[in-house]
Amino acid sequence: MQVSPSPRLTYRLLSADDKQLLFDLDQDPQVMRHLNHGIPSSWDDINNRFLPRLAKYHNPDKGWGLWGCFLESKFIGWVLIRPAGFFTDKPDFSALEIGWRFVQSSWGKGYATEAAQAVMQQLQLAGNHKYIAVAAIENAASVKVMQRIGLEYLSTGIDEDPAWDGEVVRYFKDFSA
Repeated sequence: MQVSPSPRLTYRLLSADDKQLLFDLDQDPQVMRHLNHGIPSSWDDINNRFLPRLAKYHNPDKGWGLWGCFLESKFIGWVLIRPAGFFTDKPDFSALEIGWRFVQSSWGKGYATEAAQAVMQQLQLAGNHKYIAVAAIENAASVKVMQRIGLEYLSTGIDEDPAWDGEVVRYFKDFSA
């Protein structure tokens, strides 16, 4: 699967070969603020936690994985696509989780919204119409992106992903309805 360029960005599915991009993105405490209280990822985190998790859901044919987002060939972040609840006891393969992480210098410019919409549009063409997004309850910027891409409030609670231990807000939309 490929994602067509949007007005300002191009996309490609990331792999373990892109670990330097992933590591560099996670070095900004502000980027990591709502994920782990601002602690930059170590190489051990990337190699022994992040990349093995990515490998479990990475599926280029289905468009699952991390879609690298590039502004004039410069990496500015990624959009995550995987089955909802993938790392729980009850994954939902009928819905896709969408998420994003972008470099701080790109914040407030609409890139996350543009990228999420571009990836979702391509996946909808492939028949994927249900999306869920999860963010730390205090992450107002991500909630705004969720709303801008058409998702609606679903619930607030503790995330079921074992890698997360905080309260989250969930947004959802079935675009076929």
